[in-house]
Formats: sequence, C-alpha cells, structure tokens
Amino acid sequence: MGTVTDVWAWLTTAEHWTGDGGVLQRLGEHAWLTAVCLALSCAIALPLALWLGHVGRGGALAVNLSNAGRAIPTFAVLVLLTMSPLGRHGDWATIVALVLFALPPLLTNAYTGVRQADPEVVEAARGMGMTPWQLLRQVELPLAFPLIMTGVQTAAVQLVATATLAALPGGGGLGRLITAGFGNYDTPQVVSGALLVAVLAMLVERLLTLVERLLDPMRRRLAPVPNAA
Repeated sequence: MGTVTDVWAWLTTAEHWTGDGGVLQRLGEHAWLTAVCLALSCAIALPLALWLGHVGRGGALAVNLSNAGRAIPTFAVLVLLTMSPLGRHGDWATIVALVLFALPPLLTNAYTGVRQADPEVVEAARGMGMTPWQLLRQVELPLAFPLIMTGVQTAAVQLVATATLAALPGGGGLGRLITAGFGNYDTPQVVSGALLVAVLAMLVERLLTLVERLLDPMRRRLAPVPNAA
C-alpha cells in the first residue's frame, strides 16, 4: 500500500503538473508526437492500401512485407536512426521510427477491409456504370470503414505507448517522467508516468471509437428517418 499512497501523493502534487518539465507540458508533447506520427502514417498507408485493395494486385505482398517489419524492434530502429544524420534534425528520427511502427495495422486493415467488401454489392455498383474512383469512394470505402478505423485505433494506441521511447534520445513526452524517475530512483514518479501513458492510451482509443461512430457512412445511411408530424 505504501507504493500506491506514494504514487497518489505524486499525482496530486500541484508542482508536478505545472512549470517547465511538468506533467501538462509532457502530456502536450506526447499528444503532439502521437498525432503527428498517426497523421503521417495514415497519409502513407491508407491511400496505398485502399488502392491495392481495390485493384486486387500487389496488396498481399505489401501487407506481408509490412507485417514482417513488426519483427524489427522499434527501439533498434530508433537507435540506428538517431545515430544517422537524421538524428541531428530534432525529433525526426523518433517520428520516422514511430511511423514505420504504425504502418502495419493501417495497411493490413485497410487492404483487408476493401478486399472483403461484399462482392455482390461491388458487382452491382460496377454494373450501374460506376467508375473505379466512384466504386472505391462510394461503395468499397464505406463498407471497409469499420475495419479501417480498427486499424487506426490499434496504431494510435501503439503509438501512445511507444512514443515514450522519444525520451531516450532526449525528446519530449511522458517518457521523460519515467526516465527521470529511474535516474532519481523515484519509484512513484516512474509508476505515475506509466499510469499517465496508460490513461492517455485509453482516452485516445475511446475518442477514436466515438469518431468512428460519428463518421461511419454506413451507420448514417442506415439511420432511421423520423416520421413527419
């Protein structure tokens, strides 16, 4: 119980939250880094995966290569990039390492979602004379949207957890609280930092779940129309 009490005391101490290096600053840095990496990962993976899923060629190879990349530890990639010329340009080494880490679930889910779109619906849309772009945008993408968002949620949660590595080459984020705690032999600070990362990951997941419900095109199409008075 002593550790729990000490962690609670650390978290409820106002001076730990404000000022230079406080929780609020580190939380903002962590959220920014996660958002930037997620946006870049989506910009790279989703258009490629959606098109490969639509044409049905080369996607399986791309997904398998992406999944094989999961076997490479993100920490090892970060160390190599930090030692490269990229390491002299701020957070770019960390961003590149995290983007590479987030690509597999985005590629896999988006490609699988499009390939698993109801073939009867797809053929009916094609028979109506839809162009390939119209077919992808109006039929395959709405059908694949839930699986795509699952990939986005997975990537986002993984990024929140892994962004703690940014502290190792001197970057910001909640990982700085953990590394500082280890350096000072301050167990309550280490545990508090880990708890804050876990809470942030859960909040991000819930936020993206809400976004999925609000933006799901199939849910909006199937919403009941209120009766006229």
